[in-house]
Amino acid sequence: MQPYFLPYLGYFQLIAAVDLFIVYDNIKYVKSGWINRNRLCRNGEAATFSLPLKHASDSLDVRERELAVQFDPEKLLNQFRGAYRHAPQFARVFPWLQDIVCHGERNLFRFLDHSIRAACNLLCIGTEIRISSDIAIDHSLRKQDKVIALCRAAGARTYVNPIGGMGLYDQEDFRQQGIELTFLRSEPFEYRQSPSGFVPSMSIVDVLMFNPPEIVRERVAGGYELI
Repeated sequence: MQPYFLPYLGYFQLIAAVDLFIVYDNIKYVKSGWINRNRLCRNGEAATFSLPLKHASDSLDVRERELAVQFDPEKLLNQFRGAYRHAPQFARVFPWLQDIVCHGERNLFRFLDHSIRAACNLLCIGTEIRISSDIAIDHSLRKQDKVIALCRAAGARTYVNPIGGMGLYDQEDFRQQGIELTFLRSEPFEYRQSPSGFVPSMSIVDVLMFNPPEIVRERVAGGYELI
């Protein structure tokens, strides 16, 4: 799975649903994707927050990208503070968020890896997390072929992917390799967020700011179905 910066609830449901989660570091950075950005809810509307990166070639992998020298953690924290200072769980969640945003690492992948693991610790997810380049496969493989190679190297009998990837993989190809292909679909989860209504598909930060920890952990552990 690609690394993302403070991703949505379903990302952590996926981690919790498996025995081993492999996060890609040797995958091309996608400028228009969500690797270094996500969404928060501000004044009842979605707003984007992001990690600025040093200018570099578009051909570089995530592990080869660096945060920009001008990245100001306090400026990013002020975005969260302005959006969530009145949220019921702000006092509990903000120190955790500070630890992530103020992490001293400037390599993009290592920064993201730290944030993913910090979120898993907060959510009591004990799944083993491994980095793709540490696994002995032919890393020139791409897409489905690379996924199958990683599964075989890890001895996996089942591969779980988010529901959005149903069109990317062929169940028969996985079956021929002795691997069951399964997809995770999150159940709808609305909560008291904004007087003007609920804004979906926010970062995990939004979920944590408005819900008690036991509710979030309950949703992570069981608020989905495997199909």
